[in-house]
Amino acid sequence: MTSFRDLHKPGQPFILANAWDAGSAKVLKSMGAQAIATSSAAHAFTLGRPDGLGVTRDEALAHAQDLVAATHLPVQGDFENGWGDDPDTVAQTVKLAGEAGLAGICIEDLKTPSFAAYDRDLAIERIRAAAAAAHALPRDFVLTARADGIMTDTYNIDEAIARLQGFEAAGADCLYAPMPKSMADVARICASVAAPVNVLVAGPIYTAQSISDFAKIGVARLSLGSALARATQRVLHDAAAQMFDATQNGGSFSLLGQSISSDKVDALLT
Repeated sequence: MTSFRDLHKPGQPFILANAWDAGSAKVLKSMGAQAIATSSAAHAFTLGRPDGLGVTRDEALAHAQDLVAATHLPVQGDFENGWGDDPDTVAQTVKLAGEAGLAGICIEDLKTPSFAAYDRDLAIERIRAAAAAAHALPRDFVLTARADGIMTDTYNIDEAIARLQGFEAAGADCLYAPMPKSMADVARICASVAAPVNVLVAGPIYTAQSISDFAKIGVARLSLGSALARATQRVLHDAAAQMFDATQNGGSFSLLGQSISSDKVDALLT
C-alpha cells in the first residue's frame, strides 16, 4: 500500500475521502478511495449536533479509531484547532492522534468557538509545536496546517499565503487554505510554497472543476470536507419531505425507488 505521505504529489492530486462512520468508510474504499479522513461537521451530524457545536477531543479520537479499524486505509483526523489555544495542547493532540493510529491530522488557525483567527505568530508557533510532536512519533505522520481565514472572511489571500509559508517553515507537511475566492488564487497558493497543497472540493467554484483542472495548477490533494455527508443529508431531506409533506405531493414515495439495492450495498461493505 502506498503510504499516506507518498500519496501527496503536487500536480497529481488524490481524493482524500471524508467519511462519517465505518459503513461510509468501507463504501468509499470499495469505490476506490486510497485514504480516508474524518470530518468534524459530518461526525457532529451523526451525533445529532449542528456543524459548529463540534465534538470533544475524546469523541474525535474514538471516532477516528473506528474509521482506522474499518478499512485499514490511512486515515487523517479533522481535528479543528487541536482543542486548545496554546501550542502544548496542540502538541498533545498530535501525540494522542498518533497513538490512535492516525496517519495525520489537520490543525486550523481559528479559535473555537469564536472562529477568530489566532495572531499569525501564535498560529505559526502552534504548528511548530505540532510538527515537533509529529516528528517525535514512532511512525510516519503527516501534519496538515490550515489557514481558514479566507473561508470565514477573517483575512485575505495575502495573509493566508504568509501564514502558509510560515507553517511550512515551522515543519508542516501539507498546507490547506479552504475556499479561496478563485482557482487563480489556488494556483497562486501552490506557486508560493513547496509543500503539497490541499483543496476543499465544495461550493460552486470547486465542484465545477475536474481532477485534471486541479492537477494543472499543482494541487496535491482534494478533500471533501462535509460535502459528501451533506449530499447524503440532501437525499434524506428530499425523500422525507416527499413522504411527510402530504399537502404538497400527496405523500409520495417515488424517491425511495431510486435508492441503491441492498445487494450492491452488501457487496460494497464486504
